[in-house]
Amino acid sequence: MTNREQYTPGPASAQVRKEEGANWTLVLTRELRHKPEKVWQALTEPGQLREWAPFDADRSMGVAGATVKLTTVGAPSPHATETTITRAEAPRLLEYNWGGGDVRWELEAAGGGTRLTLWASINRGFISMGAAGWHICLDVLDHLLGGDPLGRMAGMEVMKFGGWQRLNAEYAKQFGVEPPQW
Repeated sequence: MTNREQYTPGPASAQVRKEEGANWTLVLTRELRHKPEKVWQALTEPGQLREWAPFDADRSMGVAGATVKLTTVGAPSPHATETTITRAEAPRLLEYNWGGGDVRWELEAAGGGTRLTLWASINRGFISMGAAGWHICLDVLDHLLGGDPLGRMAGMEVMKFGGWQRLNAEYAKQFGVEPPQW
């Protein structure tokens, strides 16, 4: 059996900030065994993003003011957007806009590793899906950094995965929303 076949995501563990308007803010925190500098590289370098993130980047995301083309992985039709990195303070803070919502990564040294917090603005109609997707992406990131890669799990393909479906339902219940029907 491969590592991916043995992988089962843990329980829903994100929070949501319900805000006025179309978007809510997802807050997902993970304790990683890896130093902030190593995590920073995984958040900013195209070769590493290609292993875990739900998008590909055409250049480094580690420089404030840089314009980066982000291409969504596994979308029903190709979707690429240009974004400007609004803040990049290595190895502790990264901010940009993706898919019409702001994304903020905070890295804090903790116990020899990193406390990684993702803040992502997501349309509230898709907040449970976004939470489930980011939850799995961060699991994949943790495995990658630990030398035990699962392979990227994103886009339409991950939605067929039973673990994603369970998380989507758990997050929908936790956030008090109806999960989107596909």
